[in-house]
Amino acid sequence: MNFLSHYYFDRLTTDANVVMGTVLPDLIKNASKEANLYPQKNEFLFIGNPDEEGLLRGWKRHLAVDLLFHSSNFFLEKTTELKFLIIPVVENTPIRPSFLAHIGLELLLDHLLIEHNLIQVHHFYDKLIAVKNDSLSEFLEHCKLNNPSVFFGFLERFISSKYLLSYQKIENISYALNRICMRLWPESLEEKQLAELTSQLSIFKTILEKDFMDIFHEIEAKLI
Repeated sequence: MNFLSHYYFDRLTTDANVVMGTVLPDLIKNASKEANLYPQKNEFLFIGNPDEEGLLRGWKRHLAVDLLFHSSNFFLEKTTELKFLIIPVVENTPIRPSFLAHIGLELLLDHLLIEHNLIQVHHFYDKLIAVKNDSLSEFLEHCKLNNPSVFFGFLERFISSKYLLSYQKIENISYALNRICMRLWPESLEEKQLAELTSQLSIFKTILEKDFMDIFHEIEAKLI
Protein backbone atom coordinates (compact mmCIF):
# COMPACT_ATOMS: atom_id res chain seq x y z
CA MET A 1 0.00 0.00 0.00
CA ASN A 2 1.04 3.59 -0.45
CA PHE A 3 1.59 6.31 2.16
CA LEU A 4 -1.98 7.49 2.72
CA SER A 5 -3.46 4.00 2.74
CA HIS A 6 -0.98 3.04 5.46
CA TYR A 7 -1.91 6.19 7.33
CA TYR A 8 -5.61 5.26 7.19
CA PHE A 9 -5.13 2.46 9.72
CA ASP A 10 -3.54 4.79 12.28
CA ARG A 11 -5.26 8.05 11.37
CA LEU A 12 -6.82 8.28 14.84
CA THR A 13 -3.68 7.72 16.88
CA THR A 14 -2.28 10.62 18.88
CA ASP A 15 1.25 9.17 18.67
CA ALA A 16 3.07 10.88 15.81
CA ASN A 17 5.86 8.31 16.06
CA VAL A 18 3.48 5.49 15.18
CA VAL A 19 2.35 7.40 12.08
CA MET A 20 5.94 8.03 11.04
CA GLY A 21 6.70 4.36 11.61
CA THR A 22 3.85 3.24 9.38
CA VAL A 23 5.38 5.02 6.38
CA LEU A 24 9.06 4.87 7.34
CA PRO A 25 9.91 1.71 5.35
CA ASP A 26 8.70 3.36 2.14
CA LEU A 27 10.29 6.70 2.96
CA ILE A 28 13.64 5.00 3.44
CA LYS A 29 13.32 3.04 0.19
CA ASN A 30 12.44 6.23 -1.68
CA ALA A 31 15.46 7.98 -0.21
CA SER A 32 17.87 5.10 -0.82
CA LYS A 33 17.01 1.99 -2.82
CA GLU A 34 20.01 0.18 -1.33
CA ALA A 35 18.84 0.54 2.27
CA ASN A 36 17.56 -2.64 3.91
CA LEU A 37 16.55 -2.23 7.53
CA TYR A 38 15.07 -4.86 9.86
CA PRO A 39 14.37 -3.23 13.23
CA GLN A 40 11.73 -5.86 14.01
CA LYS A 41 14.55 -8.41 14.32
CA ASN A 42 16.22 -6.48 17.15
CA GLU A 43 13.33 -5.06 19.14
CA PHE A 44 15.38 -4.98 22.34
CA LEU A 45 17.36 -2.04 20.93
CA PHE A 46 14.30 0.21 21.11
CA ILE A 47 12.87 -0.78 24.48
CA GLY A 48 12.85 1.97 27.08
CA ASN A 49 12.53 4.88 24.67
CA PRO A 50 8.82 5.66 24.12
CA ASP A 51 9.47 7.53 20.87
CA GLU A 52 11.49 4.69 19.38
CA GLU A 53 8.96 2.15 20.63
CA GLY A 54 6.27 4.10 18.76
CA LEU A 55 8.36 4.16 15.59
CA LEU A 56 8.91 0.41 15.86
CA ARG A 57 5.21 -0.21 16.48
CA GLY A 58 4.36 1.75 13.34
CA TRP A 59 7.06 -0.05 11.35
CA LYS A 60 5.61 -3.43 12.31
CA ARG A 61 2.12 -2.21 11.41
CA HIS A 62 3.45 -1.28 7.96
CA LEU A 63 4.83 -4.79 7.43
CA ALA A 64 1.60 -6.40 8.63
CA VAL A 65 -0.59 -4.23 6.40
CA ASP A 66 1.53 -4.86 3.30
CA LEU A 67 1.53 -8.61 3.92
CA LEU A 68 -2.25 -8.70 4.28
CA PHE A 69 -2.78 -6.45 1.27
CA HIS A 70 -0.47 -8.24 -1.16
CA SER A 71 -1.78 -11.68 -0.20
CA SER A 72 -5.45 -10.70 -0.52
CA ASN A 73 -7.86 -11.78 -3.24
CA PHE A 74 -8.74 -8.11 -3.60
CA PHE A 75 -5.18 -7.27 -4.65
CA LEU A 76 -5.00 -10.13 -7.13
CA GLU A 77 -8.38 -9.40 -8.69
CA LYS A 78 -7.98 -5.63 -8.93
CA THR A 79 -4.44 -5.67 -10.31
CA THR A 80 -5.54 -8.20 -12.93
CA GLU A 81 -8.45 -5.98 -13.97
CA LEU A 82 -6.28 -2.88 -14.18
CA LYS A 83 -3.48 -4.69 -16.00
CA PHE A 84 -5.75 -5.60 -18.90
CA LEU A 85 -6.94 -2.00 -19.15
CA ILE A 86 -3.41 -0.61 -19.39
CA ILE A 87 -1.78 -3.26 -21.59
CA PRO A 88 -2.57 -1.25 -24.77
CA VAL A 89 -1.10 1.90 -23.19
CA VAL A 90 2.35 0.38 -22.63
CA GLU A 91 2.42 -1.71 -25.79
CA ASN A 92 5.81 -1.48 -27.52
CA THR A 93 7.45 -0.18 -24.35
CA PRO A 94 9.60 -2.12 -21.85
CA ILE A 95 7.20 -1.19 -19.02
CA ARG A 96 5.56 -4.21 -17.41
CA PRO A 97 1.76 -3.81 -17.22
CA SER A 98 1.65 -5.92 -14.05
CA PHE A 99 4.04 -3.52 -12.31
CA LEU A 100 2.07 -0.49 -13.45
CA ALA A 101 -1.18 -2.11 -12.31
CA HIS A 102 0.29 -2.87 -8.88
CA ILE A 103 1.44 0.69 -8.23
CA GLY A 104 -1.57 2.18 -10.00
CA LEU A 105 -3.96 0.34 -7.69
CA GLU A 106 -2.10 1.60 -4.62
CA LEU A 107 -2.14 5.22 -5.78
CA LEU A 108 -5.82 5.02 -6.71
CA LEU A 109 -6.64 3.77 -3.22
CA ASP A 110 -4.90 6.86 -1.82
CA HIS A 111 -6.84 9.01 -4.29
CA LEU A 112 -10.17 7.52 -3.23
CA LEU A 113 -9.41 7.95 0.47
CA ILE A 114 -8.84 11.65 -0.18
CA GLU A 115 -11.85 12.05 -2.45
CA HIS A 116 -14.19 10.38 0.03
CA ASN A 117 -12.79 12.47 2.88
CA LEU A 118 -11.71 9.37 4.79
CA ILE A 119 -8.30 10.81 5.65
CA GLN A 120 -6.97 14.34 5.98
CA VAL A 121 -3.68 14.78 4.15
CA HIS A 122 -2.71 17.86 6.17
CA HIS A 123 -3.17 15.88 9.40
CA PHE A 124 -0.83 13.23 8.03
CA TYR A 125 1.88 15.81 7.37
CA ASP A 126 1.28 17.42 10.77
CA LYS A 127 2.04 14.08 12.40
CA LEU A 128 5.29 13.69 10.46
CA ILE A 129 6.36 17.21 11.42
CA ALA A 130 5.65 16.45 15.10
CA VAL A 131 8.22 13.64 15.25
CA LYS A 132 11.45 14.67 16.98
CA ASN A 133 14.46 14.49 14.70
CA ASP A 134 16.62 13.28 17.58
CA SER A 135 14.32 10.32 18.26
CA LEU A 136 14.11 9.41 14.59
CA SER A 137 17.87 9.76 14.23
CA GLU A 138 18.47 7.43 17.19
CA PHE A 139 16.01 4.91 15.78
CA LEU A 140 17.79 4.90 12.42
CA GLU A 141 21.17 4.68 14.14
CA HIS A 142 19.99 1.55 15.94
CA CYS A 143 18.88 0.25 12.54
CA LYS A 144 22.38 0.96 11.19
CA LEU A 145 21.17 3.15 8.33
CA ASN A 146 24.07 4.34 6.20
CA ASN A 147 24.23 8.02 5.25
CA PRO A 148 21.27 9.20 7.36
CA SER A 149 21.78 12.72 6.01
CA VAL A 150 20.51 11.49 2.63
CA PHE A 151 17.35 10.22 4.27
CA PHE A 152 16.75 13.38 6.30
CA GLY A 153 17.25 15.50 3.19
CA PHE A 154 14.64 13.42 1.39
CA LEU A 155 12.26 13.56 4.35
CA GLU A 156 12.50 17.34 4.51
CA ARG A 157 11.64 17.62 0.81
CA PHE A 158 8.84 15.06 1.14
CA ILE A 159 7.20 17.03 3.93
CA SER A 160 7.75 20.53 2.54
CA SER A 161 6.44 19.65 -0.94
CA LYS A 162 3.23 18.07 0.42
CA TYR A 163 3.37 16.05 -2.78
CA LEU A 164 0.61 13.65 -1.73
CA LEU A 165 -1.94 16.45 -2.07
CA SER A 166 -1.46 16.10 -5.82
CA TYR A 167 -3.18 12.70 -5.68
CA GLN A 168 -6.48 14.55 -5.54
CA LYS A 169 -6.32 14.76 -9.35
CA ILE A 170 -6.23 11.51 -11.25
CA GLU A 171 -4.04 12.92 -14.03
CA ASN A 172 -1.34 13.52 -11.43
CA ILE A 173 -1.40 9.81 -10.64
CA SER A 174 -0.47 9.11 -14.26
CA TYR A 175 2.50 11.47 -13.99
CA ALA A 176 3.52 9.88 -10.69
CA LEU A 177 3.41 6.43 -12.28
CA ASN A 178 5.48 7.67 -15.20
CA ARG A 179 8.14 9.06 -12.86
CA ILE A 180 8.31 5.73 -11.02
CA CYS A 181 8.72 3.89 -14.33
CA MET A 182 11.52 6.25 -15.35
CA ARG A 183 13.56 4.99 -12.39
CA LEU A 184 13.35 1.43 -13.71
CA TRP A 185 13.21 1.72 -17.49
CA PRO A 186 15.04 4.08 -19.87
CA GLU A 187 11.88 5.06 -21.73
CA SER A 188 9.10 7.20 -20.35
CA LEU A 189 5.53 7.47 -21.55
CA GLU A 190 4.79 10.19 -24.08
CA GLU A 191 2.03 12.74 -23.58
CA LYS A 192 -0.43 10.76 -25.70
CA GLN A 193 0.27 7.61 -23.69
CA LEU A 194 -0.11 9.54 -20.44
CA ALA A 195 -3.50 10.80 -21.59
CA GLU A 196 -4.50 7.22 -22.45
CA LEU A 197 -3.27 6.03 -19.07
CA THR A 198 -5.31 8.71 -17.31
CA SER A 199 -8.36 7.62 -19.29
CA GLN A 200 -7.91 3.97 -18.29
CA LEU A 201 -7.28 4.90 -14.66
CA SER A 202 -10.51 6.92 -14.68
CA ILE A 203 -12.42 3.93 -16.04
CA PHE A 204 -10.91 1.66 -13.43
CA LYS A 205 -11.55 4.17 -10.66
CA THR A 206 -15.28 3.93 -11.36
CA ILE A 207 -15.06 0.16 -10.92
CA LEU A 208 -12.82 0.34 -7.86
CA GLU A 209 -14.92 2.99 -6.15
CA LYS A 210 -17.77 0.52 -5.64
CA ASP A 211 -15.89 -1.69 -3.20
CA PHE A 212 -12.49 -0.13 -2.46
CA MET A 213 -13.23 0.06 1.27
CA ASP A 214 -13.58 -3.72 1.43
CA ILE A 215 -9.82 -4.17 1.58
CA PHE A 216 -9.45 -1.60 4.35
CA HIS A 217 -12.15 -3.30 6.41
CA GLU A 218 -10.62 -6.71 5.73
CA ILE A 219 -7.15 -5.63 6.82
CA GLU A 220 -8.44 -3.67 9.81
CA ALA A 221 -10.25 -6.77 11.08
CA LYS A 222 -7.03 -8.80 10.93
CA LEU A 223 -4.62 -6.26 12.43
CA ILE A 224 -3.58 -6.90 16.02
